[in-house]
Amino acid sequence: MNLAEKIYPEIQGLEIEKALTVLAYRFPDKVVFSTSFGLEDQVLTHMIFSNHLPVKVFTLETGRLFPETYYVWNRSIEMYGQQIQAFYPDTVSVEKMVSQKGPNSFYESVENRKECCAIRKIEPLKRALAGNEIWITGIRSEQSANRENMQSIEWDSQNQITKFHPLFDWTLEQVKAYIKENNIPYNPLHDKGFPSIGCAPCTRAVKEGEDFRAGRWWWEDQDKKECGLHTTNS
Repeated sequence: MNLAEKIYPEIQGLEIEKALTVLAYRFPDKVVFSTSFGLEDQVLTHMIFSNHLPVKVFTLETGRLFPETYYVWNRSIEMYGQQIQAFYPDTVSVEKMVSQKGPNSFYESVENRKECCAIRKIEPLKRALAGNEIWITGIRSEQSANRENMQSIEWDSQNQITKFHPLFDWTLEQVKAYIKENNIPYNPLHDKGFPSIGCAPCTRAVKEGEDFRAGRWWWEDQDKKECGLHTTNS
């Protein structure tokens, strides 16, 4: 039995803020929350900071974010007065990749795009997760077909950590209603057709009727559109 299976009975049926509290105090200084400042992440940031939970909040500063993302990042710090730790990619690795292949090599092939994601996101994530027990995310089950196969709490064998998705069963309407009710700052790009916001060169607005993640890496085949941060585990 892995840690996720042991924890599940303890938080099953609890309200989200209560579940977060249980985990935060059961695993002191070992619970982290990763935010990319999307709608779901802003909901969880509000829950964690408003309740002064001992959860370490971090973000991956890839160096290619939208100006609007920096705006909501700064507004969140101003509103809650708490720290959001930034993890940057390794400078030497970025310099080597850009020097050899140029600043936009990710458009040229899936392999190049995955290399960029690995340098700017995967490696910094591993550093952010190192030494922790619980990784909280803003994943919802309806966001993509791949994520429908996930569970609300699961063992991530790739990163050797237990992942908890508190908003797993929430709808987008519930997320938006919570943000409005609590006057939570959010990325203005969401009002311009951007349901999923990543690096600026790799994200576009989604047209009516398109898939939720159609705006991410839009030049690639649909079945290849993951960067490797979140994968399903057996």
